[in-house]
Amino acid sequence: MEPYNSRTPTWGSAPLARSQAEVDQGLRAFMVGVYNNMVLGLALSALVALGVNKLALAGSQADAVARIGSIPLTSFGRLLYATPLMWMVALAPLAFIFFFSFRMDRMSVATARTTFLAFAAVMGASLSTLLIRYTGASVIQVFFITAASFGALSLWGYTTTRSLSGMGSFLIMGAIGLIIASLVNIFLASSALQFAISVIGVLIFAGLTAYDTQKLKEMYVYELGSADGEAAAKASIFGALTLYLDFINMFQFLLALFGNRNQ
Repeated sequence: MEPYNSRTPTWGSAPLARSQAEVDQGLRAFMVGVYNNMVLGLALSALVALGVNKLALAGSQADAVARIGSIPLTSFGRLLYATPLMWMVALAPLAFIFFFSFRMDRMSVATARTTFLAFAAVMGASLSTLLIRYTGASVIQVFFITAASFGALSLWGYTTTRSLSGMGSFLIMGAIGLIIASLVNIFLASSALQFAISVIGVLIFAGLTAYDTQKLKEMYVYELGSADGEAAAKASIFGALTLYLDFINMFQFLLALFGNRNQ
């Protein structure tokens, strides 16, 4: 999926006067909710990707209905990866993101969570192509590299006293530039340009991970302190979506750099 950074809705008014202990306790609970929702989304995406891949690959060359290179496909795999349906699967997550972003304020918590999980499932189907392009061992290896990097960057964004707001504007413009460059390279098919896109993509989404974490922290302190429980719960789900996208994009760019391709 191409990089995307969603807009931030307004969740509540300025917080009421509270003790520092109450602010810290509420902030910890809010961020734990964000990370829990994000991990749930990642786990669902991984399970769907594995399930779709298992259904798409034939057990042997003799059972293959179609092939991608030397990889044998079942009828389901041919439909998913070798027909125009592949474009629908690839673009469906983007449609979910736009819907989520512009409807979040009007959703109930249950609807927001269901929409997020549906998005994660569709994203998993889209990511199943990675298990065809790259070896399973390299996908797992890069996933853990991404998880460790994401954790360190998010922790830094949460704990640093330096404002990252200026860096955020630059990174968002960089993400837009990545989308344009990726679209151009579909037609150029330049390996050198793809390498540059992958390197810059890793750097941009590494920075966005720290920036978005700090932004979520500040959103709680300055907007959600006086908001009701439903508004905080919806903000937690929206925050999970934001960090999920940072993780997935960083993972895909790292995989393009370090993943071992199937022959």
